[in-house]
Amino acid sequence: MLANILTVARQVLILFILIGVGFVTNRAKIFNKDAVKRLTDFMLYVVTPAVIINSFNRELNMEMLKGLGIVFAAALVLHIINALFSVFIIHDRDKSRESVMRMAMIFSNCGYMSFPLQEAILGSDGVFYGAAYVAVFNIVVWTYGEYVMNKDYKFSPRKILLNPGIIGTAIGLVIFFTIAPLTEVISAPISYLADLNTPVAMVIIGYHLADARFKIRGMNEILSIAFRLLLSPIIMIAGLLLCGVHGDVLIVCAIAASAPVAAVVTMFANKFDADTPLSATLVSVSTLLSIITMPIIVGIAQGL
Repeated sequence: MLANILTVARQVLILFILIGVGFVTNRAKIFNKDAVKRLTDFMLYVVTPAVIINSFNRELNMEMLKGLGIVFAAALVLHIINALFSVFIIHDRDKSRESVMRMAMIFSNCGYMSFPLQEAILGSDGVFYGAAYVAVFNIVVWTYGEYVMNKDYKFSPRKILLNPGIIGTAIGLVIFFTIAPLTEVISAPISYLADLNTPVAMVIIGYHLADARFKIRGMNEILSIAFRLLLSPIIMIAGLLLCGVHGDVLIVCAIAASAPVAAVVTMFANKFDADTPLSATLVSVSTLLSIITMPIIVGIAQGL
């Protein structure tokens, strides 16, 4: 088990070196906020769908399709459990702070932080399963997540169906069920774009970390980070083991569930006038702490 933990730790360390590059681009003024915003849009609308589509570019395999369904169901159940815990645990007189901390408990960085690690450990199979987790994330974040943050929330099926993660998954499923594998003329550009996911995503995270404060104040903030990094992945692993799930599916879910607070928490806080500085702190502190917690959680999952 120690070997598994060290293997994951090495992969996480590689990601943090890339994050360090992003940190330097901020301090050295290589990028500015507008450039990073446009780079984030490029990641969101081009690279992330390419990663998902690339992972589905394979022959139809019923066993993997079953695993995909398990990941989808497990992710949905965990998000519901996280939401319930957040309501019971986090209470604050300042509703702006309360909504941010609840969001931090519910949503992990299952795309930017998880895809690179899933691919490093399991190859394209990891991203294939991880796409189902991200699909659930996108559905929940644009429904319940927006409800938590937006006082004027109105349900919009269009907003859910047209987000890049869902579109990428839909295209990937069509390819998987009908025409996979794609010809090289089409698959090669998609693969090249997908290869940008790890370095570009980590650089973006590093850039934002350079502007964040790292001071945690109050028990609620501690609880939200502890739940995100420790309790939520433990619930995921325990639940899957009780259902007899092992192997790649367990590891993929453990990686996604143990990831730090999602960057979308800060984006939503900024968009809906919540406590943006607090959201940036929770994202940054949990990201730094995850270099310790993720190898332990994922290493344990690999050994089960």
